[in-house]
Parts: sequence; structure tokens; C-alpha cells
Amino acid sequence: MLNRKAFGVVIGVSALVGAVNFAHAEDVYIPLISKGFQHQFWQAVKAGAEQGAKEHKVRITFEGPETEAMVDKQIDMLSAALAKKPQAIGIAALDSKAAIPLLKRAQAAKIPVIAFDSGVDSDIPLTTCATDNLAAAALAADKMAEAIGNAGEVGVIVHDQTSRTGIDRRDGFLNEMKSKHPNVKIVSVQYGGGDHLKSAEIAKAMIQANPNLKGIFGANEGSAEGAAIGVKESGKKLVLIGYDSGKEQKEDINSGLMAGAITQNPIGIGKCVVDSAVRALKGEKLPKKVDTGFYWYDKSNMNDPKIAAVLYD
Repeated sequence: MLNRKAFGVVIGVSALVGAVNFAHAEDVYIPLISKGFQHQFWQAVKAGAEQGAKEHKVRITFEGPETEAMVDKQIDMLSAALAKKPQAIGIAALDSKAAIPLLKRAQAAKIPVIAFDSGVDSDIPLTTCATDNLAAAALAADKMAEAIGNAGEVGVIVHDQTSRTGIDRRDGFLNEMKSKHPNVKIVSVQYGGGDHLKSAEIAKAMIQANPNLKGIFGANEGSAEGAAIGVKESGKKLVLIGYDSGKEQKEDINSGLMAGAITQNPIGIGKCVVDSAVRALKGEKLPKKVDTGFYWYDKSNMNDPKIAAVLYD
């Protein structure tokens, strides 16, 4: 089953923008501060941003902390980027509140702020380029319920409880189970910082503590990969549902270890950030959100051209 909100939304935004009409477009500098750098998802976002920068002939940088638990380091990166007096800035906030004081400084300096992947609890960003994580996680819950016969115990491993993506994916999954699948019991929600090794230990502990566990949902690439490692090392057969893509998840789905996953459109997200920044610099009004779309994928549809286009290694 495909989600019908495809990534065409982003393509439509791109088509509207066209070439930048700056006299010296090469002098336009737009730093992008990511939540991390280690996952293949972020490499794909970076590739999309670089596509947008090339199209508009602007200069970007793309950086993030070593892990998605390093909120303080991300704040330092944001501060350093603002000190360079960029024309606009993109931020995928690890903490939906911690970045706000610096973003207020950007607003006061009339530097347009574009949020991506994970928004902030503020109206300072002119737009947010992101997946509808509540809807995507609800679809993951439906797939989990279907796979375990609409009854049984399930665990959830989330990357964090401070970013909008962590909060929305957790709540989207839990709320869908509560409202649509009341015979599925969520026995544990744990946070692994997006780290696959920590998430693997969480999965093994979860399995040991809940002998009747039927499934685990991993809410991002590191969480899902870690859950798969934990299940494999535990020797138990569980239903695994993931989020994002990447080489390991694709291999786990092909082998049958993981039932399937939600894929986002990271290249579209990256391109949307640069497109939106350019539009803001031209004085154009932006929508408050750009839904960049998502799909469910499993072994049966991974080679479908529409799906293959948004899977990433």
C-alpha cells in the first residue's frame, strides 16, 4: 500500500522557484545545520541540498554533530554559523526548544530561517520541509498490527523525546494503536539516541523483560538497525517495522528479518530547504509546511520505480 502523498510536492515547489535573480548569487551563503551526519539519511539530505545549491548557484555548507544525542554541540554549530552572517540558514533541530534563543537572534538580524526534518516550537522558521511524521508513524502502526494479527505485545525504540521527529513518530505510532488497534499493547517505549549499538542493547533487554513480545518498531534508521541487531542476537523471531532506509535496513527486509519500513524523501527534503531559502530571499511568501511525502516499502515493492527513487544507501 503506497501513501498517496508522494514527493511530487517538493518537485512542484522546485518548479515554481526557477533560477535566482541575484546579481551575485555566488555570494549567497546558506549553512544547513543537521541533526547528525552518521546516518545514510543525512547523506541523502545533503545530496538534495547540494542539488538545490547547484541549481540556484548559491553556496551552502552542511554539518551536524557526530551523534543525534549531542544537542549542545548542535547549538554551538548553529551559533558559529550565525556568526558568519549568512543570507539564510537551515536547521533540523535536535531539541525543539533549545535552538529558539539563537533563532530569535537570526530573526532580529533578518536572516530567514528554514526548518527541515524536525521543526521547532516557534513560528520563527518561515517554513518546515519535512515528512508528516504523525501520519507516517500511524501507517507503521497499522502495518505492525496487521503483521501480528491485531493482538499482542509490542515495543517501541525511538531516537529521542526532544526533537519533533522523535515526539511525532512516537505519538503517531502510539495514538494509532490506541485508537485503531486496542488489542495491541505497547509494553515499552525506550530511547536510544539514534545509535544502533545502544538501540540493539535496548531491544535485547526489551525482549528479555517481555517474553510474549511480538514486535518492535524502530523510529529512525539507527533505532531500526539496532532493533534488528538485537533481535538477531536474541535468537527470537519478532515482527520488526522500521523507519528510513539505508543499506542495512534494505538487506534486513530482503532477508526477512524486518517486515518493512517507512521511507522518507531525504533528497527532496534537502532540495526543499535550499529552494525555500532562495524564495524567502526573493521576498516570496512560503507555506508554513512543505510535506515532502513518505512511502511504506517491503520486499514486495522495493523495486517499484517510485519506491526505489526514495530509498537510499
